[in-house]
Amino acid sequence: MIRIKNLTKIYPGAEIPAVDNLNLEIGEGETCVLVGPSGCGKTTTLKMINKLIIPTEGTILIDGENVLKVDPIELRRNIGYVIQEIGLFPHMTIFENIATVSNELNWPKDKIKDRVYELMELMDLDPEIYRNRRPSDLSGGQRQRVGVARAMAANPPVMLMDEPFGAVDPITRGRLQDEFLNLQEKLKKTIIFVTHDINEALKMGTKIAVMRGGKLVQYTSPDGLLAQPENEFVEDLIGGDSTLKRLHLVLAKEVMKNPLYVARDSDSIADIKAKIGDKPKSKIYVTDSENTLMGYLPYAQLKREGSINSLIQPVKAKIADYTRLSEALSEMLSVGNSMICVVDDDNNFKGVISLQDILDTAKSESEIHS
Repeated sequence: MIRIKNLTKIYPGAEIPAVDNLNLEIGEGETCVLVGPSGCGKTTTLKMINKLIIPTEGTILIDGENVLKVDPIELRRNIGYVIQEIGLFPHMTIFENIATVSNELNWPKDKIKDRVYELMELMDLDPEIYRNRRPSDLSGGQRQRVGVARAMAANPPVMLMDEPFGAVDPITRGRLQDEFLNLQEKLKKTIIFVTHDINEALKMGTKIAVMRGGKLVQYTSPDGLLAQPENEFVEDLIGGDSTLKRLHLVLAKEVMKNPLYVARDSDSIADIKAKIGDKPKSKIYVTDSENTLMGYLPYAQLKREGSINSLIQPVKAKIADYTRLSEALSEMLSVGNSMICVVDDDNNFKGVISLQDILDTAKSESEIHS
């Protein structure tokens, strides 16, 4: 999808290149994360791809077409661009901001409205509430969602993201990362993502390009980076606890298990006793007829008779099926549970993960790469 060949940028008067003979290949639907210290050439590379900066040497091909020969305005209409500062137009409404590129492409008004509403709903921004608001009326996380929506408005095959979640608080940042990963799983865009945070790189990327002093140091998968760092610089960048960092790479749905016993909220205690027999369990999870997780029933409550509805206890914590195991572990520790429920976006019960499941995964990953 994207091929970067011998890409070099030397600024006038500079003694060393900002980007030095960079070579990368990024497949369709992949997320390539450029990571490294400040001044290593990450953002310069990103800006050369959409011709905000003209390379000194080299070639950039997207679907075989040399972008350096494409009109820059036309090029940028077909590449989504998201930056840390978001860059929303303060005098425009949220609707107008998202519709910017679609208007430039002269889409019909009905098509623009449908697309903007679709994206606002996708970003959990109710169009009826937010369409006429200004960026100053929104939180940092909401403005970031609008920035992503605007970049996606014309449905570009390629997206460039320069520290897109760096300007929000850590909790919002984690949630935005999860939302974008879930979105990417559905849309399969080809993305080049810049960050200085190795944990974010491990979480967001299917490929990671480590850069230093304008040069490419290592280009591999997140797992490959953790298993075989190229040199001491990469080792220092990764830091310690590489086994725990591998938990960033595993999704909850890859590890979750079906609980042995699940009851319906319409079941009676006698029904549940008949299902589980004489084998006591500490919890029986309860769903409704559409498999929505309602809570759990402590085993001790089975001594009672009648309906279970008044006996159902809420779960302390649950995670989405696309949550990384590192975050699942953090959630377990925060609530003091050794078991956590997994649900999909509609709160449908998918399974459970135990602390032992996470420990076993970390152990097996460590053994594989030892």
